[in-house]
Amino acid sequence: MKDHFTMDAPQPRLLDEMKQGVIGTPMDRPDGPQKVSGTAGYAADHTTENMVHGVLVRATITRGRVRQIDKSSVEAIDGVIDVITDARMIRNPAQGMAGSAPVQPGDAVHYHGQPIAVVVAETFEAARDAAQRLAVHYETEEAAVTPETSTDVETGEPETAGDFEAAWSGSEVTVDKTYTTGAHAAAAMEPHAAIAEWKDGAVTLRSALQMVRFNKKELADTLGIDPSNVRILAPFIGGGFGSKLGLGPEAAAAAIAAEKLGRPVRVVMTRQNVFDTVLRRSETSQRVRFGATKAGKITAIAHDDRVSNIDGEGFAEPVTQASQFLYGADGLSFTQTLARIATTPAGSVRAPGEAVGMLAFEAALDELAEKLGIDPVQLRLDNLPETHPMDGRPYSARRLADCLKDGAERFGWADRGAPGSRREGDWQIGMGVASAARANMLIKSSSRVRLTGNRAIVETDMTDIGTGTYAILAQIAAEALGLDPSHVEVRLGDSDLPGASGSGGSFGANSAGSATFLAAKKIRARIAEALGCAEDSLTLQNGLARGDNREAALTDLVTEEFLEEATVKAGKTSESHFSSGFGAHFAEVAVHEWTGEVRVRRMLGVMSMGRILNEKTARSQAIGGMIWGIGSALTEEMQSDPRDGHVVTRDLANYHVPAHADVPGQMQVVFLEERDDYANPIQTKGIGELGISGAGGAILNAIAHATGRRVYDYPATPDRVLAALDA
Repeated sequence: MKDHFTMDAPQPRLLDEMKQGVIGTPMDRPDGPQKVSGTAGYAADHTTENMVHGVLVRATITRGRVRQIDKSSVEAIDGVIDVITDARMIRNPAQGMAGSAPVQPGDAVHYHGQPIAVVVAETFEAARDAAQRLAVHYETEEAAVTPETSTDVETGEPETAGDFEAAWSGSEVTVDKTYTTGAHAAAAMEPHAAIAEWKDGAVTLRSALQMVRFNKKELADTLGIDPSNVRILAPFIGGGFGSKLGLGPEAAAAAIAAEKLGRPVRVVMTRQNVFDTVLRRSETSQRVRFGATKAGKITAIAHDDRVSNIDGEGFAEPVTQASQFLYGADGLSFTQTLARIATTPAGSVRAPGEAVGMLAFEAALDELAEKLGIDPVQLRLDNLPETHPMDGRPYSARRLADCLKDGAERFGWADRGAPGSRREGDWQIGMGVASAARANMLIKSSSRVRLTGNRAIVETDMTDIGTGTYAILAQIAAEALGLDPSHVEVRLGDSDLPGASGSGGSFGANSAGSATFLAAKKIRARIAEALGCAEDSLTLQNGLARGDNREAALTDLVTEEFLEEATVKAGKTSESHFSSGFGAHFAEVAVHEWTGEVRVRRMLGVMSMGRILNEKTARSQAIGGMIWGIGSALTEEMQSDPRDGHVVTRDLANYHVPAHADVPGQMQVVFLEERDDYANPIQTKGIGELGISGAGGAILNAIAHATGRRVYDYPATPDRVLAALDA
């Protein structure tokens, strides 16, 4: 029976009362053996009878229109079946939760590399050859490809609290600095891929997609069919980081081609295709202003940013998301400017907003600390607000102060010394700190649980993008039903199953996990009824049910399937309280004074993330986020040609994500015990993106402490570090 639960009041900590003892343990992933043995089926691994191959044809102009596609130019290539153009072809991935159809541009070209057709052939090689040799004639238009040259600029209304101008003018000490960050690519391990097959007017799509419930509607909208005629399968996804939130052009092209040809069609992007056509994180220019008293009380905060996107896209990188609730002031002001440019479209990349906003925000705060002569940790501690600075809501649970204090003690912060005071030969040594913050969300999500005897099945269209969903949902159901996790099967990534939140925004565990718990809780009520005891006296452990001096094995009580489904969604608690994960990052770096090379020697993240469901997957996510912070601070910068906007750094040889040698052996993560009763029924918070937020800022502050000089254009590559040292 389906049940809807709205989060309207703080919830009891029922998982703390259960006795199976699997929640929070570092349980191995049940899908691990399949992945390491190569038997896990990713989208491109699937083959089917009579399948053919499609390769996207991509525009070679910056902006304009397709006047003619000369199919005769590739007809002589052996194996070519068709060159398909269709008004329903989409120009870039959708945003996943936007609720509207992806942009279908017809013959309009909005950026260099935009998909405009798909070549289908009997072999991939033939399709690839034809896609490269296809003659396309264009009508070109002038277009700006950098924010600095764009004349189509939109500046939003400032978001304010208090009187910033009065607070700023009355401040005794001020910092006013501008920072820039480069564009970022998600660079997930698995390239985007899709296989489409039609039968009786319905399409089945196997694809790498993070949010199946939303992607089903997006594909239906694109094709102009009812969602009931769409099935999406995505049981295994090799990373997403936001790039697979929405339906991609490869998926639409595969479905359109398969429908026309009456044969299954597989479209797989190359790594270069992914960089060219899949959403990037916008580059940013950020002006940060802090005003304070000489005693260190922050009085004014302003954080203004400029980002970019292509025409028609509603997304703009939410740069100041965390800046609005981390520290208090008498006056706060936040303004965003969006420049329209013709280059790879911008969208959500892991921790949109905080990942780049906190690089600048936390650096400017350190500059204020230097100017005031106050320890950076102490300045942060002294300016934590009692309530949300913008709207006055109380925090539901916040241990930021504890994270800063605990981290400082563990890291040896008291011994850091003055800026530029530590040396080891030609290496200058420094420490840096930054706060971590990432807003916590609960998204409508459904899950179905089946119990027969001592075996359970969890069913939801939730996805696992490498984060451990198979593990944590098994642990939640096992804990609630008193089972060994090996007795729980988790079925994911099928749009025919109950619709979940999908993987994004670090809300998957909160949302799909809560729905699974609520469905299992309903089964507990049925078990109590079968045992003849009150539900609140029921204990389930190791396949046994006990309550009111009664005991029975589940195999005797549940002889027929108990099936329950539950749906959870946000409610009044999200309006009355503000929920966020918090933490503190500490980093130690060595900077070579002659080469500008930066080596991260050790990092520590102390985080309060609500209930930890699986200690191993949580730690993996936190460390992964911190490594992403290393990339943002030191290596990652997606670059485009300023003449036509085409991506130059279009593979992993030229877009530099951190390699093993870039990551220190000492990567420590500490989780502080926390329960957020206002967040969701299982008191969890998001993890993966909190690990990024602030991590890069700690590294950049450590560089400044090591050298006594600051870099303002990120990433802090050796040439930029040397320029700062010379200055």
